[in-house]
Amino acid sequence: MARILNLVIIIFEIIAFSKSIKWHDIRKSFIFYTQISNFITLISSILLVIFGQKEAVEVVRYLSVCMLVMTFFVTATILVPMSGKLKELLFSGSGLYHHLLVPIISTLSYIFFEERVSLHWIWLPVVVTLVYGLIMLRLNYLDLVQGPYPFFMIKNNGIKATVIWMIALMIVISLFSGLVGYL
Repeated sequence: MARILNLVIIIFEIIAFSKSIKWHDIRKSFIFYTQISNFITLISSILLVIFGQKEAVEVVRYLSVCMLVMTFFVTATILVPMSGKLKELLFSGSGLYHHLLVPIISTLSYIFFEERVSLHWIWLPVVVTLVYGLIMLRLNYLDLVQGPYPFFMIKNNGIKATVIWMIALMIVISLFSGLVGYL
């Protein structure tokens, strides 16, 4: 069942990335956590379909699932309320796949049909997310990138608000890493 669900994920990711490329230059797309998490998911699903549930594959699957849960959470609880773009972000275009369908299918597949990694990998999604966040903060501070998410706009938000955002997001990804790893 895991292979079938991951094959569906691969198909959805190909559809979503083809839609994304129409809106963004492929290189610029990878400033988005969403694109990075979905690209890792595509790779991990391809590896699972080809090689099965080997430990290394499951580590990458675990990382991608945690990042996808974070993607869904940020979209549903921060980006949609701030922008008012429910349909655009969750129910149309690449958002339907990258923000909604792939996170749901991937999480269900991992929790119910895939072998789990040991809890000593719980740090991996947190570190990857922290590194991404620090890079985005630095690029925003240097005015090399604007956003791509409102909580990275350090010059608009100020240092205090940015630190609060980063602490909150690190707590959230830590909770998701623990929950996905534990379930």
